[in-house]
Amino acid sequence: MSATPPSGRAPVSPWRTGLSCRCPRCGEGPLFGGFLKIAENCRACGQSFAGADPGDGPAFFVMFLVGAIVVAGAVVLEIAASPPYWLHLVLWAPSVFILSAIFLRPAKALLVALQYKNRAFDFGDGTD
Repeated sequence: MSATPPSGRAPVSPWRTGLSCRCPRCGEGPLFGGFLKIAENCRACGQSFAGADPGDGPAFFVMFLVGAIVVAGAVVLEIAASPPYWLHLVLWAPSVFILSAIFLRPAKALLVALQYKNRAFDFGDGTD
């Protein structure tokens, strides 16, 4: 297995393409066709994403990241100001949803990019 993709292009960092939600092969075309729906193929290089399925991995990592942020924030606020419980609810419940929405898309793209780099499944580009 060579370090150069079949297209002859230099390998693109999975971290760069994953966090920018770009094609793991060329780093140019968008990976998503909707908010969390992976596109059928790359608009720039034609790479098929038919086999790309990170499963529940992104949700697992985002859940732990957001949980750590929210719990740390709630503990700091409780120690510093001791606000009423309703204020915690009003502050932290929306934070969970907003932070999850922010982190879920890049987490999913990063796992797809890492799967592409490590050939975790067939991307339909003629290589194993």
